[in-house]
Amino acid sequence: MLVKTFGSAVYGIEAITITVEVNIAAGTKYFIVGLPDVAVKESYFRIESALKNCSFRMPRQQVVVNMAPADIKKEGSSYDLTIATGVLAASGQIEPENLDKYIIMGELSLDGSLQPIKGALPIAIQARKDGFKGFILPKQNAREAAIVNDLEVYGVENIKEVAGFFNGDINLEPEVVNTREEFYNSLCNYDSDFSEVKGQENIKRALEIAAAGGHNVILIGPPGAGKTMLARRLPSILPPLSLYESLETTKIHSVAGKLAAADALVTIRPFRSPHHTISDVALVGGGGNPQPGEISLAHNGVLFLDELPEFKRSALEVMRQPLEERKVTISRAKFTVDYPSSFMLIASMNPCPCGYYNHPEKECICPPGMVQKYLSKISGPLLDRIDLHVEVTPVNFNELSSDRAAEKSELIRERVIKAREIQIERFDNRPDLHANAQMSPQMVRDLCKIDVAGQTLLKKAMEKLGLSARAYDRILKVSRTIADLAGSEEIKLEHLAEAIHFRSLDREGWAG
Repeated sequence: MLVKTFGSAVYGIEAITITVEVNIAAGTKYFIVGLPDVAVKESYFRIESALKNCSFRMPRQQVVVNMAPADIKKEGSSYDLTIATGVLAASGQIEPENLDKYIIMGELSLDGSLQPIKGALPIAIQARKDGFKGFILPKQNAREAAIVNDLEVYGVENIKEVAGFFNGDINLEPEVVNTREEFYNSLCNYDSDFSEVKGQENIKRALEIAAAGGHNVILIGPPGAGKTMLARRLPSILPPLSLYESLETTKIHSVAGKLAAADALVTIRPFRSPHHTISDVALVGGGGNPQPGEISLAHNGVLFLDELPEFKRSALEVMRQPLEERKVTISRAKFTVDYPSSFMLIASMNPCPCGYYNHPEKECICPPGMVQKYLSKISGPLLDRIDLHVEVTPVNFNELSSDRAAEKSELIRERVIKAREIQIERFDNRPDLHANAQMSPQMVRDLCKIDVAGQTLLKKAMEKLGLSARAYDRILKVSRTIADLAGSEEIKLEHLAEAIHFRSLDREGWAG
């Protein structure tokens, strides 16, 4: 008897429906065809044990499983339940008539229980697009898939429930998630707040500017000055995720298997902080079976690189193109996948190997030339993509022990949202642009005009401070954001002066 069941393969953050055909005929062997990988081939042993332990029988005839389309590689253990359901239907142990209405996915344990799968959300979206009535999957992934409307999502714990459902012996309750309610209830629900940071008003101001214009930032300062603490609180002042951004971010985390069973949606902006020993592939994504990297997991959020000079040079260099294009393209011989990677980069570093160069109290013990050598680990082209360079100094005792209440993230976020609204209106005719940081050099010339006094100030600053040529556009972009925060249509002298202040690493002799 020939039976068809349906599963799905995830490529990038999109899914493709897979038809699993199971045919039982005279013979004794088990064959699986259609470009399966080792994990799919091993499914025979898991399926046989699961069926026996759940009081079903594995047919002792020839079983041929075909996975179509045959030119797409089928990877992972998520097809266990799809194949097992087909085997049960083809051997007459369950009724086959409703099988074509459902996508069925899940990894089987030897006792017949189900393990969670990756990519449940993109699979559910594709199932609805292809006109399936429902999606049967492990209970752990049910909430994640249930945010897709007009699709019945059934979370099951073992293969017995699936068999009982198709035989009409069990009534499964579909998982229901109110997507909008789920989204709005936990929006901006951050654990940390800027009000917890004592002092560092200059750094808070820099991060507010960065959030308002989508600018990348590098924080330079000695150990214990609060660089990491400040960076971790940056997502709390960014504008809230839109529902579209939330769904897009959830898809990436779903594909990577990073969603907890209790989560249906990613409702707060991601904050990713990889260790400096990370490999190139883990940072940007890829591998034999391509997976999203840290820069894609930080999509619509913040990527924090602590101790930037300690990262491998090659890992930092592969980030340059995604920073510009806001997506990662991973190419293989037979296919290409794209992962979105629109993130804000926040980097931090010590000013020298010992950490105390330019410290107000402690003496730097690095030998001559060591500071420059340390800073040169960060390439010019990467530094070119960072708009704000902020020097962080330690907080003194009086500020630490002060009872004065600091400004809450919520108040800063309101100012940031107003500035972003001005930019959305400015780039109304360019849907690919959302913030000042994304402006091209030509747009900088058109939209960041400064008067004669501003030109004079910028010229003097570049000459006196030894600012590099690449700093020119960056200063104009940042000053445009400062003007937006102030609600000013024109870039004034004070806006330019503040932007010039945030170009530390461009100054000649900063480390000399």
